Amino acid sequence: MAPKISRRTVLATGLAGLASPALAVETVRHNVSSFKRVDWRDHFEDLGGGLIIADTASRALHFWNADESIYRIFPTSVPLSEDLTRLGYTKVVRKKEGPTWTPTPSMRERDPSLPPMIPAGPENPLGTHALYLSWQYYRIHGTHDTRKIGRRSSDGCIGLYNEMIAELYGMVAVGTRVRLI
Repeated sequence: MAPKISRRTVLATGLAGLASPALAVETVRHNVSSFKRVDWRDHFEDLGGGLIIADTASRALHFWNADESIYRIFPTSVPLSEDLTRLGYTKVVRKKEGPTWTPTPSMRERDPSLPPMIPAGPENPLGTHALYLSWQYYRIHGTHDTRKIGRRSSDGCIGLYNEMIAELYGMVAVGTRVRLI
């Protein structure tokens, strides 16, 4: 197994091409082959204002801006089970920095002891930023629990490291089309 390299080490040593947080994490993933580039043309007819493809099998999120001058790939967490995974086309309908988290009815059914709401902060399961999708209860969001990235760990959402959702949040506009595959 290759040794893990922290983002700080990558940035401090100036390794060429690894300054982006997305690329720095990509280099330390155990399953680098899962980061194979996805071709957006297989899923959409045009780039429109930008696109997101979240690949639940490889646990990677792909983003292209409107003129394809920016392409980013981020490691993600994905739903705990295929029963919780919704695949298909949706779009970003709202963006929120410092989101609050409210358990869904199915979460509350499974665990009635859940709090009614968790405000923004380090205990919030949505992390620092959230992209709300047109599907009720589905989000692309950050997480403070970095052990979840690269694993099945959510109730349907796509989770990213907080620094990566902050980067994506800055590039994505409301109306960005999304496909979960």
